Order: sequence, then structure tokens, then C-alpha cells
Amino acid sequence: MLELGGKAPLIVLDDADLDGAVNAAAFGAFMNQGQICMSTERIIVDESVADAFVAKLAAQSLQAPRRRPARHVVLGFDDRSRGRPSAMDVYIKDAVDKAPCWPAAASAPAPWWKQRFSTKVTPKMRIYNEESFGPVKSVIRVKGVDEAVRVANDTDYGLSSAVFGKDIMRAMAVAKRIHAGICTSTARP
Repeated sequence: MLELGGKAPLIVLDDADLDGAVNAAAFGAFMNQGQICMSTERIIVDESVADAFVAKLAAQSLQAPRRRPARHVVLGFDDRSRGRPSAMDVYIKDAVDKAPCWPAAASAPAPWWKQRFSTKVTPKMRIYNEESFGPVKSVIRVKGVDEAVRVANDTDYGLSSAVFGKDIMRAMAVAKRIHAGICTSTARP
């Protein structure tokens, strides 16, 4: 039996180029509506840059195009079953019930599902451990590299991962500590 699910982490280090990290996170999390087993599921951000990162990610999310998935790559979710709760609704309700986290959301006309990311995710929330397979993702704030690696490795589904930072040697050293099938480390001057 094969388990092809994923909870792929993307770590944003304290020295990361935030515009580049936001672009990578948005693409990795929301490309094909987040319906890829290697989709970025957990965006792990050093607390020293987290507020700026979240603000930039929210601004970019609001500008995401929404078109028919069969014809275009979109950053949204075509949920034609709006009459019943989707897995996305369940994850959002669970997160909001367990902590005062208000998922950021881009507006979208029906039938498009709004892409969202929750900014105060804890291990007690289903979205922390379960693959969303949709455009609902988590941003997890951490203190330093050791905590970032611990959170990245806190999953049974280590298909892919990424590390974003300006110092390539540092990013590569962090990438080597992540238990995943592949890890992309990116440095931009």
C-alpha cells in the first residue's frame, strides 16, 4: 500500500527575501487549487519576519486569478458542492474553534472556493496534521531554526519540503535536517 498524501513544509528563515518567499509559498500552496500531494501545506516562518511575510502573502492572495481549472492554472478552488460542507469548511471551523485564529481569505465569486491561510495554527488543529488537498493552508510561527526543523519534521508524510533564505550554505544545512523525500533550498541575494 502506498501513502501518497503530504504535509509539505516550506521554511522561511529570518534572512529570507520575503517577496521571493511569498511567491514560492503562494505558488506551492495554491497552484492547481492546492490539490497536489506535494503542495505546500505548512508555511513555517521565523517569528522575526512573520508579520511582514503574512501581510505580503495576504496581499498577493487577494490578487489571485480565478478561472475554470480545466483551461487555466488557478489560485482558487472550484467547489461545485457548495450546498454541503467541504473538507475546507471543516478545517477552518476546527481551527477557529480551537484558537482565535482568523483565516485570511481572498474574495471569490461562487462557485470558487476562497483560498485561505490560518496564521495561528497549533498542533491541536486538524489542519496542522491532515492534508487539506485544497486552498486552505497554515502559517506556523517559530523561534529560530531548531524549532522550524522540529515543526517541519512533525509529520508522518514527508514527501517534499523547501527552505527559503539568503545564505545558501545555511539554507542547505537546514534542508539536510528535514526528513522528506526531496527538499528544495533557495537563496536569493
